[in-house]
Amino acid sequence: MRSLVTGGAGFIGSHLVDKLLELGHEVTVIDNYSTGRKENLDHVKGKIQIIEGDISVNGEWVKAFSEIDWVFHLAALADIVPSIQNPEAYFNANVNGTFNVLQASRFANVKKIIYAASSSCYGIPDNFPTPETSEIRPQYPYALTKRLGEELVLHWSQVYQMPAVSCRFFNVYGTRSRTSGTYGAVFGVFLAQKLANKPMTIVGDGNQTRDFTYVTDVANALVTAAVSDKHGSSYNIGSGKTVSINRLVEILGGEKLFIPKRPGEPDCTFADIAKIKEDLNWSPKITIEEGVKLVLENIEYWRDAPVWTPETISNATEDWFKYLGKS
Repeated sequence: MRSLVTGGAGFIGSHLVDKLLELGHEVTVIDNYSTGRKENLDHVKGKIQIIEGDISVNGEWVKAFSEIDWVFHLAALADIVPSIQNPEAYFNANVNGTFNVLQASRFANVKKIIYAASSSCYGIPDNFPTPETSEIRPQYPYALTKRLGEELVLHWSQVYQMPAVSCRFFNVYGTRSRTSGTYGAVFGVFLAQKLANKPMTIVGDGNQTRDFTYVTDVANALVTAAVSDKHGSSYNIGSGKTVSINRLVEILGGEKLFIPKRPGEPDCTFADIAKIKEDLNWSPKITIEEGVKLVLENIEYWRDAPVWTPETISNATEDWFKYLGKS
């Protein structure tokens, strides 16, 4: 089998590459390193083909799709605040980029496309756990562009009979998660603060809960979706459980420091994973306690990550409050 992973040098992508190699696949990675890190693939150099390319612009990278069986499209720009500040870049990467990947896949007659979607498409849901049938309510440009990419994938599956599945990720965490960039992912923030012996900054009262899903469970779900005969569907990828931010700090071990609650953020993320369990026979394996232990064993990875303080967080999220606070 030959598999291609866009964004394969990223957090989730690099773990997916590991899984595909474990299965004996020939793997090609396309990445422009805008969010991915070359170091994430150092341990598999020589075992895979790596192409540096920008999927938002057609180029030589398109040729890599020839004779590919499975395409996993993970390349995207992430983070909330930068998407508010620069929506054009997000549209180009997440929408135009997805269009280009679909066209390259279509003309190469790939056998299956798996799209990395986001649970942020649900916005602030009415129901918990949240099923795939919930209303789509993107709250910021990142969420919208990921949803538009999903619409493209499912539409190409319908019109051009391209077997495709969309996987909506819930709060993925684990080793190799991003250590730089704009303030955002809670695990990266907390781990850098822990290494610096600083208190962990908790948004609001910390009673909000998240469906934290370990990255290897996500990689396994992506491969399971590719193997299946299902297509034209979206699936939630979550742990099926929720953990409060206060509880997460307790597991990590550290002092707490509370900062103002932010607009547009749900009090709970909680994936209803009944559909993927029934259709694909997939279930998560790693508990939050096991996952945190694995992360802490590799905590030095976050040594060079920025250490956020209430002041720097306030500055970084100013546009968040400015724009989302109005709605």
